[in-house]
Amino acid sequence: MAPNNGASPTGSGLIVSFGEMLIDFVPTVSGVSLADAPGFLKAPGGAPANVAIAVSRLGGRSAFVGKLGEDEFGHMLANILRENGVNDEGICFDKGARTALAFVTLRSDGEREFMFYRNPSADMLLKADELNIKLIKSAKIFHYGSISLIVEPCRSAHIKAMEEAKKAGALLSYDPNLRLPLWPSADEAREQIKSIWDKADIIKVSDDELKFLTKSEKVDDETAMSLWHDGLKLLLLTLGEHGCKYYTKNFRGSVDPFKVKTVDTTGAGDSFVGALLCKIVDDQSVLEDEKRVREILRFANACGAITTTKKGAIPALPSEADVEALIKAST
Repeated sequence: MAPNNGASPTGSGLIVSFGEMLIDFVPTVSGVSLADAPGFLKAPGGAPANVAIAVSRLGGRSAFVGKLGEDEFGHMLANILRENGVNDEGICFDKGARTALAFVTLRSDGEREFMFYRNPSADMLLKADELNIKLIKSAKIFHYGSISLIVEPCRSAHIKAMEEAKKAGALLSYDPNLRLPLWPSADEAREQIKSIWDKADIIKVSDDELKFLTKSEKVDDETAMSLWHDGLKLLLLTLGEHGCKYYTKNFRGSVDPFKVKTVDTTGAGDSFVGALLCKIVDDQSVLEDEKRVREILRFANACGAITTTKKGAIPALPSEADVEALIKAST
């Protein structure tokens, strides 16, 4: 039965997320620098893993492909995926490298600052011959970011996984998820993020990423459309508390946000993406119907908004019932 918010029902096709999973260490108090934090709480994270769990929470089918350290944190993260109903057959472990760590401080406005420990971390060492190709080929949608493009051998594994998914007929979904401190330089980040740009069917960028990729301070339709490529089915621009904009070959527009009390923006974009992918996985023709695209993006906006109301990404990812409650309360 379709949900009463008008969006498409959650699909049963498999959504495979590829990339990094790590531990975020978040200060026990908000609005302080990392040096001034009295203590830290560990929170599982990593954008592709967040998307996989977001999909599962909403009743969809998801799998995660990536590499973790053969250490307590690595096994903890694999368990978290399993506990959240995510297929873990694409995970492998590295005996020689640790699971990645990130120290994340929340400024008083809820935005984040990062310091990473990965030199190298296990996720960077995933090799093409370690990929679970059978799992990747069974994906209806293959989702990825750009952190896995930073160094070899993971970059080659990323390209191979993308190619295999595309060959098998999967829709490719790309969220660059820019983390500038991890790249050797801004120019390198821009070049590598764009190196796989024209392969994606769906691309989601934030307003900050739009400015970075276009070297423009403008966040408008013309600037967004400079990122368009002919093979693209949907380009999304997320605007935080101002909702989102969408662009297709035939139509474009914006969808209003939901007003909530924001505590932590971590994972909001991943929640948004997971919601979108859930709703299109079984019927990609919805991308040609503006009314249905708007309904789905309203649902996705609600998911993103709910995720900002709690600390940490994974604990805050909503269920379908949570989303429908917010939509109902806002009408």
